Amino acid sequence: MFENIRLSFKGIWSHKMRSFLTMLGIIIGIAAIIAIVSTIKGTNEQIKENLIGSGQNTVSIQLYQGDYPYDMSYSELPAGVPVIGQEELEEIRQADRVKNASVYLSRQDYDGVYYLENSLSGGYVMGIDQNYLATCGYILREGRGFDTSDYENYHKVALLDENSSEALFQGEDAVGKTIEIQGEPYLVVGIIVAQKTFEPVINSIDDYYTYAEDSSGKVYIPDTTWPIIYQYDEPQNLIVKVESTDDMTVVGKECAGILNDHLSVSDDTIQYKAEDLLEQAKQIQELSASTNTMLIWIAGISLLVGGIGVMNIMLVSVTERTQEIGLKKAIGARKGKILAQFLTEAAVLTSFGGLIGVAVGIALAEIIAKVSETPVAISAPAAVGAVLFSMVIGILFGMLPSYKAANLDPIEALRHE
Repeated sequence: MFENIRLSFKGIWSHKMRSFLTMLGIIIGIAAIIAIVSTIKGTNEQIKENLIGSGQNTVSIQLYQGDYPYDMSYSELPAGVPVIGQEELEEIRQADRVKNASVYLSRQDYDGVYYLENSLSGGYVMGIDQNYLATCGYILREGRGFDTSDYENYHKVALLDENSSEALFQGEDAVGKTIEIQGEPYLVVGIIVAQKTFEPVINSIDDYYTYAEDSSGKVYIPDTTWPIIYQYDEPQNLIVKVESTDDMTVVGKECAGILNDHLSVSDDTIQYKAEDLLEQAKQIQELSASTNTMLIWIAGISLLVGGIGVMNIMLVSVTERTQEIGLKKAIGARKGKILAQFLTEAAVLTSFGGLIGVAVGIALAEIIAKVSETPVAISAPAAVGAVLFSMVIGILFGMLPSYKAANLDPIEALRHE
């Protein structure tokens, strides 16, 4: 085997230009497939990241009525929906693939949050427990967070994110100032930011509305002070941090099921549902799957052309080396040895072309990324698979020339001019 490989490289090197032209079809085909697969993978990852965000792997579980979240701004307290107790919360935290969980209350407020003449129009007021910031991956940029005494003593304190701080204070230092929420004074004690920053790619008006909630700004208060400005016993939402992005769908449904087991509502359209962003990403990715498959098949045509080129050049090689084959058979070489030698040469030729094609494909993918600002993600399995596939092409298209060489009559071969 190693001797055959050595002879193959020797043959390729002795006919460099011819070998390169033979490999060109393989190189182009493999390069096209690698570039397409890398672009597809990069686009799919961007779709997933655009929907899911900065990789915090958190699932939001809310109370729904039918297909829409239950809106406490316009609806009464639903009967039969208890607050999420510590027992249920611990059951969720102990579930498989759950890293952390927290309850929170949320209300979009169009005209209730003020600092002097500045308002947070369309912003969100969030009533959070002590575990919320850690679950969602927030850290303090300024000031302090909420401590136990803030919850136990119903202190009217607030945390702002960067957007709400800018909207209300317009560049001024917010910490230590007092804002009004529904007419109640709240002392700003800190500014929080996401531990991982993320800038979504917004290409359409639909994308704009997808990210409008995050960009409008949020004000966070201890959930124990929520009844001061809103209502007692409002249904809470749940945020769950899972081990990986791929676990979000399954874990979200399991946690929603745990909460639904504690409902005693007469209206069966009222139930907890997980926000399945991962499934939304998969649906968008599947829309382009047929087009992507077609592009790969088109690129595969050049591999077919390359394989035919390999077959042609191997037939030429057999003709050129007829006397060498006859001599080998005359001194005892069996058909299997001759067949293996030419199949190895064809496989080495196409594998070498495959390696060059992978390098060219990666370079092409990077060029596409820079020119069109399209994200790419190099797939190692695709690169390895492309090289193996090119080797298979060499073996398949080298079979006929190798079979011809193995079946030459040694006497006729030695007489060949």
